[in-house]
Amino acid sequence: MKKLTLPKDFLWGGAVAAHQVEGGWNKGGKGPSICDVLTGGAHGVPREITQEVVDGKYYPNHEAIDFHGHYKEDIKLFAEMGFKCFRTSIAWTRIFPKGDETQPNEEGLKFYDDMFDELLKYNIEPVITLSHFEMPLHLVQEYGGWTNRKVVDFFVNFAEVVFERYKSKVKYWMTFNEINNQRNWRAPLFGYCCSGVVYTEHQNPEETMYQVLHHQFVASALAVKAARRINPEMKVGCMLAMVALYPFSCKPEDVMFAQESMRERYVFTDVQLRGYYPSYVLNEWERRGFTINMEAGDEQILREGTCDYLGFSYYMTNAVKAEGGTGDAISGFEGSVPNPHVKASDWGWQIDPVGLRYALCELYERYQKPLFIVENGFGAYDKVEEDGSINDDYRIDYLRAHVEEMIKAVTYDGVDLMGYTPWGLHRLRVLHHRSVQQTLRLYLREQARRRYGRYVSFP
Repeated sequence: MKKLTLPKDFLWGGAVAAHQVEGGWNKGGKGPSICDVLTGGAHGVPREITQEVVDGKYYPNHEAIDFHGHYKEDIKLFAEMGFKCFRTSIAWTRIFPKGDETQPNEEGLKFYDDMFDELLKYNIEPVITLSHFEMPLHLVQEYGGWTNRKVVDFFVNFAEVVFERYKSKVKYWMTFNEINNQRNWRAPLFGYCCSGVVYTEHQNPEETMYQVLHHQFVASALAVKAARRINPEMKVGCMLAMVALYPFSCKPEDVMFAQESMRERYVFTDVQLRGYYPSYVLNEWERRGFTINMEAGDEQILREGTCDYLGFSYYMTNAVKAEGGTGDAISGFEGSVPNPHVKASDWGWQIDPVGLRYALCELYERYQKPLFIVENGFGAYDKVEEDGSINDDYRIDYLRAHVEEMIKAVTYDGVDLMGYTPWGLHRLRVLHHRSVQQTLRLYLREQARRRYGRYVSFP
C-alpha cells in the first residue's frame, strides 16, 4: 500500500480572525466595525446586533484575548507548536476606520507590519483574509452595507492599500470568509456578518442577497486583478463554508434534492473560480423574476479576476431528504435530517472524517485548482479541571481522524492540497481574564505534540 505522505512545503498552522482575537477595538486609530456592536453569545445563545455600543452590554470583541497587545508572545507559542503558517485577517477598520476615507491609518498599517515581521521571524507564513465577518460600521449605517455598489470601490481601495504595503511579506490571501453563509438569509447574523445586511428587513430577501453577492463577486475579482498587478507571486483565494450533503436514501428524489441543495452553495465558488454565473442560477433568476443590477464590464471583470485557489472550512456533513426533512441537523440546509450512520457531538454537529475526504475530492474534481483547509474543528462542552487544564481527548481524536482522511485524499486521490489550519484557537476568542488566557495558551502548547506529533516536526 502506498505510504501516506504530504508535500514538504505543506502549510500546517492555526486559524483565527482579527475581530475574535485582537481586542483593542478603539485603539491605534481603529474605527468601530459591525463586530463591535455584536453582544456576547454561546452555543444556543444568540448574539444581539445593537447598532451602537450600549452601556451594560457585553461585547467580547472589544477586548477578546488582546492579541493586539500580546501578539509577540503568542506568535512565539505558535512557533513552539510547529506552525508553518498562521491564518488571520486584517481588520478593515484598523486601516480605514470609517471605510470611505482616501488616506489609510498609518498606525493600523504599522501594527500589521510588525505582526507579519514577527511571524516571518519564526518562518511562519501569514495567510490573510481581507474580510472575515468584519467591515466598518459606518459603511453599513451610511451606505447600507454591500447593497450599495459604492462599497465595491471602498473595498478595492482597502485591498490595494494592503496588497501594496505587504507585497513582500504576505503571499497567501483570501477575499471573503465563508461568503456562502449568507445563503441562510433567514438568520440575521449570517447576512449581517458577511455583508452588513439583515436580509429579512428587505422586501425580497433572496433577490437582495443575490444583488449583494454580485457586488462582492465583482469586488473579489477586482481585488484579485489588483494583487496580480502589484505582485504576480501573490496567491488570492476565495473561501467557502463546506458542508457536504448526502442524499438520505437512494430514492431519486432525495438524490436530486441533494444535488440541487449543493448548487445553492457551489454558485459562490462557481463564479469566483470559473468566472461566470452558471446556467442554473441564471435560470433561477428568470424563473423567480429576480432583477440583479450589473454594470457594463462586470462580466469581463469576473472572467479576468478568478481566484487562484479555494480555501474552505469543514466541520460536518449532513443528509438531506426531499420530503419530510425535519431540519434537526445543524446546517442551514432545508430538508436536512440527522444521518444515522455517523455520530454527532453534544452540539449536534455530525462527526464525519470520511466526509472531509469526500469534500476534498468533490471540490478538486469540480474546479481543478489547489485547495486549502482553512478551518476544521470540534465544538463541545469542555470541562475545565481544577488545575486549569482541559482533557479533551475527544477533540484530539476528531482532529487525528480528519487529518488521516485528508492525507488519503492527497496520497490516493491526487488532490492538490496546500495546507491545513484547524480553527484551533477558537476557545480563546471570548475569554477576557488574562490568567485564564495564559492557562489556555500553555495548554495549547502542551497539547500540540499530542495532536500533531505524527505529522509535524517540532524543534
